[in-house]
Amino acid sequence: MPRGNPPESMQHHLRHRLTEHARHRWPQLADVPVRFRAGFAYVDATTTDGHTMPLCRLRFTGVLHTWGFAIYLASHDGYQDSVLPSGLPAGSPEEALDCACGLYLNDPTAWLTPPKN
Repeated sequence: MPRGNPPESMQHHLRHRLTEHARHRWPQLADVPVRFRAGFAYVDATTTDGHTMPLCRLRFTGVLHTWGFAIYLASHDGYQDSVLPSGLPAGSPEEALDCACGLYLNDPTAWLTPPKN
């Protein structure tokens, strides 16, 4: 497991991926701020009415497309390692965003896997 933050290029890539995904899947979000600290990416959501809320924490695994997942628990004001709808503790940043947004934006369709053709 890598220690420290991912390189700047990976940070930029992660921010871009999450912003683009949110723009298409979550129109009620105005922004998806991401901050990095100690090998984690903290993902928040800013709604179109200006409200910002924490969503999840992604753990840098050293692989661009796979990040560990922890959901933000408002009841504990902290993050809890969790599994994604796939049943895995790590996955794509988009899968993590959908999982957290499904919970905090009250849209359980985010947890459904689209059928493959």
